[in-house]
Amino acid sequence: MDEEYDVIVLGTGLTECILSGIMSVNGKKVLHMDRNPYYGGESSSITPLEELYKRFSLPDSPPESMGRGRDWNVDLIPKFLMANGQLVKMLLYTEVTRYLDFKVVEGSFVYKGGKIYKVPSTETEALASNLMGMFEKRRFRKFLVFVANFDENDPKTFEGVDPKTTTMRDVYKKFDLGQDVIDFTGHALALYRTDDYLDVPCLETINRIKLYSESLARYGKSPYLYPLYGLGELPQGFARLSAIYGGTYMLNKPVDEIVMEGGHVVGVKSEGEVARCKQLICDPSYIPDRVRKAGQVIRVICVLSHPIKNTNDANSCQIIIPQNQVNRNSDIYVCMISYAHNVAAQGKYIAIVSTTVETSEPEAEIEPALELLEPIDQKFVAISDLYEPTDDGTESQVFASSSYDATTHFETTCNDIKDIYKRMTGSDFDFENMKRKQNDVFGEDEQ
Repeated sequence: MDEEYDVIVLGTGLTECILSGIMSVNGKKVLHMDRNPYYGGESSSITPLEELYKRFSLPDSPPESMGRGRDWNVDLIPKFLMANGQLVKMLLYTEVTRYLDFKVVEGSFVYKGGKIYKVPSTETEALASNLMGMFEKRRFRKFLVFVANFDENDPKTFEGVDPKTTTMRDVYKKFDLGQDVIDFTGHALALYRTDDYLDVPCLETINRIKLYSESLARYGKSPYLYPLYGLGELPQGFARLSAIYGGTYMLNKPVDEIVMEGGHVVGVKSEGEVARCKQLICDPSYIPDRVRKAGQVIRVICVLSHPIKNTNDANSCQIIIPQNQVNRNSDIYVCMISYAHNVAAQGKYIAIVSTTVETSEPEAEIEPALELLEPIDQKFVAISDLYEPTDDGTESQVFASSSYDATTHFETTCNDIKDIYKRMTGSDFDFENMKRKQNDVFGEDEQ
């Protein structure tokens, strides 16, 4: 403890572990502490099953029918990885993929009028989908072709759309797309949680739909990946990376005080000793006085003994319930994984429902999603506050991450990581640079 570090990281959530890995690769001396005895903080996977029952204060222990407790690894925060998204790039560039195995999620579905449909995202799927009538299909197909060919650096592909000024609402109008198609395009392809995106310039939305299509093109069944043994494997993979580059890890280490001098951080006090540092990264739970509450998320973990109806018996899938379909402001998500991913006992499925809380009765808000999952063997309900930092850390050099939101993929988490990186170093996060640094350590031929 009694040493001088460049960066001290508090909490082993995914955001913290990735930043710790990146800082170590960049040659910084890093000390990483967590008050918990396990990795992952808010984003850990709980095992054995008995531990999950304890964590949610259920009076009983799991029934025999749930199989062996140690066969379970249950994520507290459900998310998938976009196959072509930023987190996969970070995993590839940092070589963390050596420690992990991924499976493709079997299907992506969208809810309309009380039923679920496969999300069409290629021309062939669009033409075969029952989500739209024949003429609507042709118009949607034209729109998909436009998006696929769109290149922000080549005005010839714009077809009269200005990526910096034309709103997405106007782009939909241009292709004459109806409300249902707009719903699933914005929410199931571009993965927006609300409809605010309609009135801003369309470039980001077009890029989001491209990301979805390119991710889908990599493996074919869906654009999403999920690691065997659960998401808790991700922070541990980055922690190993940090250790290879000389980072020091301490779990089960209480944090008594963040030591400040003249308004900026100089160290962390734990069990009477002070480790000194120039910069500090932490999750909101370590600095309650430097974060503000920005809403709440409800997540309900449901254990099932059957796949979800109308998903072709998929052993993993995602269902998006667009807010318009259930008169809400934000979407409801269902992420389902199963024994096929080594996260549940044989024949068991875990479906996690999540959404941003909008009323004083959050459990009633997710009813439409729970109806899709019946019968449910056991439910675990968590309502979490979302926190975000009150300042950007440039003055204090204390950089807090934001809580994990209700989205079902890691793109927003990666944006937070890149944002913190930029505030800490003054430069943009550069994937290519990470790759070059890896070559210095592992050598070209081992790649």
